[in-house]
Amino acid sequence: MRNYWALLPAIAICVGLLLLYAVPTLVNPQWTSSVLGLFKQLPGGEQTEESTVLGPRQIQARRLLAGVLALGALALVGFNISLNREANGCYLAAKAWGAADDRKKDADPCVDKIFGAFISDGSGVANEKVQQPVTSYQLVKDKRPKYLKWVQNPPKYDEVNLLIGVGFNCTIDLKVKEETDKITAVIDNPEPCPPDEQIELVSIKLKQPLGDRKVVTVDDKEINRINPEMPSWGKVLKELATGG
Repeated sequence: MRNYWALLPAIAICVGLLLLYAVPTLVNPQWTSSVLGLFKQLPGGEQTEESTVLGPRQIQARRLLAGVLALGALALVGFNISLNREANGCYLAAKAWGAADDRKKDADPCVDKIFGAFISDGSGVANEKVQQPVTSYQLVKDKRPKYLKWVQNPPKYDEVNLLIGVGFNCTIDLKVKEETDKITAVIDNPEPCPPDEQIELVSIKLKQPLGDRKVVTVDDKEINRINPEMPSWGKVLKELATGG
């Protein structure tokens, strides 16, 4: 992934040039033919009106070409929106999980800023006398969050009930305990986790459906449930148009 906002000026120029030819041609191919004919001269330097007159087949062919170019312009816009939607989705998800900003990491959010856990799975017993709280979790139910499609090592949908996002440097200390009346998640470390610009998503597969059980952390404090998701196409298009 890359930050594709930088492509916008080049794409805008390409789209503008394509539409500058395509739109008038779709309305009346003779107009563009006459304009382009101004740049075509006979060997003697003269230009005849007949040289710019189009026949029915030529009109049909030019309209077809103009239609293809117009669709190509729309495809370029859609391509840019799609790429930026992915990058924005990963960035917003990482921020929802508590990631700190970092220019180097923000440039490639779907690669550097948020990813599925490679080692930790939340198993094990908390042994420290003092633990640190977990702040957020996401319930994976019915449908998979779309932003997971773009992150590295995404959790497998059939192997996860809960997602817990933890700073990269603290993931190994995450301990999750499932009980009949609650799910407890803590960071088994006496020292608070420092702010981190990278978030690892730990997949938790419950033995029983969550049901009415609460998800809690240190001192049985209920953990905040979040639901990060991809921004809509309309929102991304608005940002592209306004430079937001």
